[in-house]
Amino acid sequence: MYRTMDTPAEPAAASVSLPVQGMTCATCAGRIEKVLAKVPGVAVASVNLAGEYADVAYDPATLSHVDIAAAIGRAGFTVPERAVELAVTGMTCATCAGRIEKVLAKVPGVVSADVNLASERAHLGVMSGTGAADLIEAVKKAGFGARMVESGTAGAAEEEELAKKSRHDLVVFSLATALTLPLVAQMIWDLAGFHWMIPALVQLALATPVQFWAGARFYRSAFAALKAFSGNMDLLVALGTSAAYGLSLFNTFFPETGGGDLYYEAGAAVITLILLGKWLESRAKRGTTAAIRALMNLRPETARVVRGGGEVEVPVTEVASGDMVIVRPGERMPVDAEVMEGTSHLDESLITGESLPVAKEPGDLVTGGAINANGLLRVRATTVGDQSVLSRIIALVQGAQGSKAPVQRLVDRIAALFVPVVVAISLATFAGWWLATGDVPLAIINAVAVLVIACPCALGLATPTAIMVGTGAAAAAGILIKDAEALERAHAITTVVFDKTGTLTEGRPTVSAVTAADGGEGEQEMVRLAASAQQGSEHPLAGAVLAHGENLELLKAEDFRALPGRGLEATVAGRALVIGNRRLMSEEGIATDPLEDRAQAAEGRGMTIMWIAEKGFRLLGIIAVGDALKPSARDAVGRLAGAGIGAVMLTGDNRLSAAAIAEQVGVKQVVAEVLPENKAEEIKRLKGVGKTVAMVGDGINDAPALA
Repeated sequence: MYRTMDTPAEPAAASVSLPVQGMTCATCAGRIEKVLAKVPGVAVASVNLAGEYADVAYDPATLSHVDIAAAIGRAGFTVPERAVELAVTGMTCATCAGRIEKVLAKVPGVVSADVNLASERAHLGVMSGTGAADLIEAVKKAGFGARMVESGTAGAAEEEELAKKSRHDLVVFSLATALTLPLVAQMIWDLAGFHWMIPALVQLALATPVQFWAGARFYRSAFAALKAFSGNMDLLVALGTSAAYGLSLFNTFFPETGGGDLYYEAGAAVITLILLGKWLESRAKRGTTAAIRALMNLRPETARVVRGGGEVEVPVTEVASGDMVIVRPGERMPVDAEVMEGTSHLDESLITGESLPVAKEPGDLVTGGAINANGLLRVRATTVGDQSVLSRIIALVQGAQGSKAPVQRLVDRIAALFVPVVVAISLATFAGWWLATGDVPLAIINAVAVLVIACPCALGLATPTAIMVGTGAAAAAGILIKDAEALERAHAITTVVFDKTGTLTEGRPTVSAVTAADGGEGEQEMVRLAASAQQGSEHPLAGAVLAHGENLELLKAEDFRALPGRGLEATVAGRALVIGNRRLMSEEGIATDPLEDRAQAAEGRGMTIMWIAEKGFRLLGIIAVGDALKPSARDAVGRLAGAGIGAVMLTGDNRLSAAAIAEQVGVKQVVAEVLPENKAEEIKRLKGVGKTVAMVGDGINDAPALA
């Protein structure tokens, strides 16, 4: 223990125990104690070398645990941090999010707190050892609900919860609308010069359910805010509509005293309009989880693991690094792994963007979520859990969705002051009119007008409606808009980054060229033979050939046998055919020299070559399969160039294929063979050199970069 000797210990009202990394001897512990003792506000600092932690008693009015951690850092050591995510319920406006951030920031051990209203998530940086229970309890004391969210989780339960909330909001809004329409109709009728009014008691009967049933959510939220000595937008809604309802109620039963004017339609209309905004908001929130749900669906729930000499099916979460996993044809790869036995083709399009299946053999790495096309594989798990490629992609998307734009932080700060300012203006209005006229009912009406006008109709209705209309119009043109800030900044775009597969290209393999060997059948007959041999095959290349020969009369195929990693063999019209790659031709002793030049030229354009031969006899020809360019791609890139906007291709595809497509569409800058997480880094790099970037992509592999 270390205490300054020249001055008495300062009074300590708080204490914290922080983990410390980097200590190697008693001298290290002593140095930390000395550094901490010099920090104003520290009363006692005791460092335990064996336990690797520092106990510090301090004055919370002078400094915080974050300051203490910084002092330990200045001494040359570190206080380890970890990321924590909470799902928060009960937030209704930016003021709520700001209040939760402040509450969480005061919890010992919390280094940073960022609450996102749209995703209803709190993203925290906490020191190791900080208990989740303390964080949840702090949120609950502020009047909200909270629960821990495990890293990379999302799914059916959350989707159903959002869908249920959306349905509930729609029902409440619909009933509130049915009750409010007669009240609003009479107001419109009166403005049109037809002085007909619904009887006061009927208006009361229509307005009361809207006020206290449909509007109950605003009262609950307002009460929670008051308990926490704070204010939020719902407090304004509750105050304004209650004042209008209360004044109308008084005038209903004491018309001579209060003047007899009724304002039931004002309160009911405000509540109904804001409920419409809430329903639109809940619909929008369902859309924000779509990318996460799609990513989660890529990961199988179980894996077939070799244990104790046999195969055991276990939850994928129980697969450990080093486990041997069996993956059958048609199944998704449960984990990132290395192929130990077997050969096959894997469809990795949703991960890498590569539209054609990729051949895999022993020693090759495979990615969790890829589909095993045609061979039985034994793979050894390499990375599992949060460290897998798919989990990292999920984490990247969740992090991007949970981040907060700078302009949103400004709005949060304004919102924190908005409610008390409006209430103060309303009270001043009441006092001013009362003193100036002596007419209390008139003073109340004007004070209520301030509250009702200040009710956040624009925040509750106009913003989500504008976003829904704008994004809906964009969706009709196939454009996905990240958020309102992106929509606002679109005019400043200087660079458009294109994915290749499915964006500039069709995203599916098609036959690009057919070449028959000299002295053999014509090209049409060769396609008929190749398509006949591949009837019933689910391989993407077979699908391309079958589609190309859809107008031909196919022949019966017999003795079909898949040759994983090489191709296939089958007998068609009594002729034994082999169809596959060069390796298969070499094994069969078929010379490929006559068509090598054409084959290599096609491969140079990024195409895949299928060699067709009669088994043990002669070469029939080749079929080149590639990903066709979209008809509008070149025009789109050209129009961007005409507007002074640069184009970049960013793809997981191989360099030859990427360069060939880039040349066809007129894109000068190409970044190929990029993994999904590195796509996001490339976007960051472009932004870092002053570019305003738009990303155009279609697949889950593009999700981090799009986010």
